[in-house]
Amino acid sequence: MRINKNIPSVPDLTPENSLKTLVENRTVYNLEHCELNLFETYEKSALVPLKFNDLVVTSMLKGKKVMHLFDKQGFDYLPGESVIVPANTGMKIDFPEASMDNPTQCLALAIDNKKIADTLNFLNEKYPREGNISQWQLDKQNFFFQNNEEMANIINRMIALCRSTNLFKDTLADLSLQELLVKIVQLQTLKDVNDGHSKTFNQYLHQVVSIIRVNLSNKVELKTIANKAGMSTSALYRLFKNELGMSPIEFILLERIKLAKHYLADKKIFIKNVSFETGFQDTNYFIRVFKQYEGITPKQYQQLLNKE
Repeated sequence: MRINKNIPSVPDLTPENSLKTLVENRTVYNLEHCELNLFETYEKSALVPLKFNDLVVTSMLKGKKVMHLFDKQGFDYLPGESVIVPANTGMKIDFPEASMDNPTQCLALAIDNKKIADTLNFLNEKYPREGNISQWQLDKQNFFFQNNEEMANIINRMIALCRSTNLFKDTLADLSLQELLVKIVQLQTLKDVNDGHSKTFNQYLHQVVSIIRVNLSNKVELKTIANKAGMSTSALYRLFKNELGMSPIEFILLERIKLAKHYLADKKIFIKNVSFETGFQDTNYFIRVFKQYEGITPKQYQQLLNKE
């Protein structure tokens, strides 16, 4: 079960009398270095082809798709999730639930390839990464991830800019594109961390993550973690902010929530026991944090799991 509350704001649907097609009806907004496409589908369809000349960042806004990419098995694509697709890469899309009453809506932000290269070069010159990962780069094989709040906010900003009449919208959009690319690299790194792909991310980050995971059930002090990893507390904080876009404390909370979700698969376990096993000393605090990140309480999550 995937639950993600970080869904970008959903733009108004196209009036029915203005629809050009019921399958992937497309509205386009052009800026200097990007093109925003809003797609809507109103009837069930299968293996609908789509391709862009530039790298495209897509984000699901409403409904459900099944995406087929890189000759891999199709996967469900739901609101609050994003997929990046390299330039000139064909995708095929199923719409298993689309109808006039339940349309799908998805955005596709095509970004000029030179803009991407210039942004990554700028980051590598001004903000070089530490450790064994020396370059800021997009991992085109790490293409599917869940939005976090920052990612959803950037997407909202891009939608608003592309649809606005602001005289400076191209300049403002360029700044947001840079921020978007940084956030994508950070989310890809976070996904590698979650998937255990230690060879693809910073060696120091791998060491610290291992220390955190071993001690999740205990009280975790940043100074202790930093000492074990052979770095200062400020260096530890900087490492997490640069590589993952979050503080070490936020990462620890995310890890504890992930562990809690594992325990909640047991319909007989008590919430207070889950709280204790995941290092929360106060059950009420655990419930508040869980709801903050998941949008529902631990009990509601447990009940949803056991309905499936």
